[in-house]
Amino acid sequence: MKKTALVVLAAGMGSRFGGLKQMEPFGLNGEAILDFSVNDAIEAGFSEVIFIIKKEIEKDFKETVGKRTEEKIAVKYAYQELNKIPMGYAVPSDRTKPWGTGHALLCAESLIDSPFVIINADDYYGKEGLKKLKAHLDESEDFALAGYKLYNTLSETGAVSRGVCKVEDSYLAKVDETSVDKNSGYPESTLVSMNMWGLTPGVFEFLRPYFSEFLTEKISVPKSEFFLPTAIDRAISEGLAKVKVFETDDKWYGVTYREDAESVRAALQDMQKRGLYDGLLK
Repeated sequence: MKKTALVVLAAGMGSRFGGLKQMEPFGLNGEAILDFSVNDAIEAGFSEVIFIIKKEIEKDFKETVGKRTEEKIAVKYAYQELNKIPMGYAVPSDRTKPWGTGHALLCAESLIDSPFVIINADDYYGKEGLKKLKAHLDESEDFALAGYKLYNTLSETGAVSRGVCKVEDSYLAKVDETSVDKNSGYPESTLVSMNMWGLTPGVFEFLRPYFSEFLTEKISVPKSEFFLPTAIDRAISEGLAKVKVFETDDKWYGVTYREDAESVRAALQDMQKRGLYDGLLK
């Protein structure tokens, strides 16, 4: 079994949610969504957790989720900051928005020395996907993606962004980021990406030049973002990456909107009551 890291994107500020979703209590004992994901990663055999956060939330994050995680598994911290960009570029004075998920991963490059699975801090993915990606990374150098059935990923509150997957012979041919809701017309069984990728350090070989190209073209656009799925999709089209898709029947739970919180809280607490996460914080 290879050393494998869980890399967690936890630098977002949750503008539509209206607060820091990374630390919001959801479990019976005050657990955050992230506590459930870390528990699943430990159960699946992961070796360490790498949190990518912002300096502004460092103290609060480390004293809550970070402290709880460090009691169970090795933890490292990376920091997504606007000025962490290649030499030759300067951050525009009107830029306040982070550079996106691809940049966040680049900020953790120096800490990553093994295969890894990357997830969002404010999404609960279920146990099956993590186990499948871990097993794949133990045996293969190909990248991987957990493919969720669309009907298992929709919000009751409003439209959400999903990566609609085109799969050929079990490998990802293309992923299109699309805004969807229950009336979008896609078959319920359509596979979508929820940004649970199984990757290796080889991803940085194309992320670095792609990010430089992005900055050359978009650095003056205040809300432009360098997205990890877009970079991987491009790498597939250029023959630089192969991504095996593992279908999962797990249901995704997330809080895109503040109104989503109660239904997610009820679902996670129900899992605890059924003994699936007994004594999570103990």
